[in-house]
Amino acid sequence: MGHREDLLEGAKRCLLEKGFVRTTARDIVKESGTNLASIGYHYGSKDKLLAEAYVALVEGLSDDFDPATGVAGDAEPGSLDRFQGVWSNIIGTMRGPGSLWRLSVEIVAMGDQLPAVRDHLALAQREAGRGLVSLFLGMREEDVREEDVDSAGAFYNTLMTGLICQYVFDPTTAPDAEQLTEGLRRVIGASAEAAG
Repeated sequence: MGHREDLLEGAKRCLLEKGFVRTTARDIVKESGTNLASIGYHYGSKDKLLAEAYVALVEGLSDDFDPATGVAGDAEPGSLDRFQGVWSNIIGTMRGPGSLWRLSVEIVAMGDQLPAVRDHLALAQREAGRGLVSLFLGMREEDVREEDVDSAGAFYNTLMTGLICQYVFDPTTAPDAEQLTEGLRRVIGASAEAAG
């Protein structure tokens, strides 16, 4: 592994231990066994390195979201069973102590003070929406249409952000996958009733 990869791995460990705001460049250097100059050379700034590390951590979790690994492995793509299965898997990643998702809340709360991190992650958020659409609809990410990213992807991202906030604030009252699915079922039913 070279300095670039060492820095990324060190930054991931620092994020999980200290979060964005409390992690210093010296912490990353100590954790990665590299030097301060390497951060600027490979990433441009500590904040950009931390943003890359956060995206890598989230991408590492994305395999856990796959319905094939959990409750709804055989559920029809686009179905309410698939919706429930994917959310069940995602919520499973939120329940552990020291959850990665606490970092998301820190970004939201400190976004204006971490502009490089916020800007980098804003670009990654759209691709996260593409990934979520592919999970719920059972398709490859490269086959997801742009209009689906901008609509369904934005919808799933909004649900995800709300869930993260609720689980970080009070996991005992945050909704589970069954409650989310029942809520969606009622919204669909009310919409159909209003249209009919």
